[in-house]
Amino acid sequence: MYNVKSPRAEEFIDHEEVLASLKYADENKNNAALIDSIIEKAKELKGLSHREASVLLACELPEQTKKIYALAEQIKKDFYGNRIVLFAPLYLSNYCVNGCVYCPYHHQNKHIPRKKLTQEEVRTEVIALQDMGHKRLALETGEDPVNNPIEYVLECIKTIYSIKHKNGAIRRVNVNIAATTVENYRKLKEAGIGTYILFQETYHKENYENLHPTGPKHNYAYHTEAMDRAMQGGIDDVGLGVLFGLSLYRYEFAALLMHAEHLEATFGVGPHTISVPRIRRADDIDPAAFDNSIDDDTFAKIVACIRVSVPYTGMIVSTRESKATRERVLHLGISQISGGSRTSVGGYAEEEPEDESSAQFDVIDNRTLDQVMNWLMKIGYIPSFCTACYREGRTGDRFMSLCKSRKILNCCHPNALMTLKEYLMDYAKPETKEIGEALIQKEIDNVPSEKIREILKARLKKIEEGERDFRF
Repeated sequence: MYNVKSPRAEEFIDHEEVLASLKYADENKNNAALIDSIIEKAKELKGLSHREASVLLACELPEQTKKIYALAEQIKKDFYGNRIVLFAPLYLSNYCVNGCVYCPYHHQNKHIPRKKLTQEEVRTEVIALQDMGHKRLALETGEDPVNNPIEYVLECIKTIYSIKHKNGAIRRVNVNIAATTVENYRKLKEAGIGTYILFQETYHKENYENLHPTGPKHNYAYHTEAMDRAMQGGIDDVGLGVLFGLSLYRYEFAALLMHAEHLEATFGVGPHTISVPRIRRADDIDPAAFDNSIDDDTFAKIVACIRVSVPYTGMIVSTRESKATRERVLHLGISQISGGSRTSVGGYAEEEPEDESSAQFDVIDNRTLDQVMNWLMKIGYIPSFCTACYREGRTGDRFMSLCKSRKILNCCHPNALMTLKEYLMDYAKPETKEIGEALIQKEIDNVPSEKIREILKARLKKIEEGERDFRF
């Protein structure tokens, strides 16, 4: 039986409720009056239920679909303005004991070279990332209790935060590691992580178990209930995501929103972020082997429908997607992207020979961080390296209350401009710097508070004089 507050995965992601929601959506996909009423509800900026959202995703009416896209774009502007947060993944180890059939890290793969960074190699990678201009990382590892125990991850986090190279510093470390215990989540919290991220891959239990035939990840309930344990361990911000292409996308969409509703109902805080990766080619993985892939139009509609349904959440798209696809979905709800990414272990400091690649998946957008920064500004966005909320304690329910009331904009806009100024002073190529300086001058006038505007101008001047790390 469906129970949004149940601690049991099979009750808060109830299979029959998902199927009933999809049936309801099919029955109403051409019901213009109902769809318009759902769109009107979404305009209140309080979100939609998984069943209402499923109707929008199934909608076949061109006029109503245009309204969904227009509303998604407006909600994105209302909550996030024209800011885009930048981050990079850092792969620590690709040792893994699981048998996931869609991931080249699966333990049966004898071709991929297994690597694990030493602390000195972590330091080298972090310096390379700092020299690019990054301030925010997402740590990635395979699941292996011998090679990648929690103690190793904690040691890496400590190393990362300790490195100050020139004007570089990693100010926020998010962590994407396998489901673990409340005790271990408490240790991650004490280590100062930002968001704990864990992709469900698929919410369809039977498919999940078939796709994870061996290893601890085979346990559907333990994996799906991980976010509850993370919050019980004191982690305020968690990030959800599914790997689109493994199961039917409408099933995944409904279940993903049910998971968000469960967190909101149980802990009073929904997901800090939602990621929307699509399966990509990797070492011994052919995406064509999975027959549920989605095209670019469907992908764009998924992003738009998540945005209108969960208006407060940050939405992430990685370098799995092309420049053209990323540009399209930036308008429809995406608020965070990676740039200059490497998905191999040790890939930032040293280019790997292709036949020795330890990459988890093929990167589609291969541009440098500076090229991504240049592109974002040319299409009207403010690239941001801001980590102020996390470092000022504006996390969990405190962040959500500010975000939902949109008061967070009073901090986010000037903080974005200051972190952009740091990048321009320390890392930008001449053309990027010229574009960025003009953008900052233009955007100063969009800071609504005169008092904050004057403080911002003074701090920008101090950044020019060599000071760093200001925040509202």
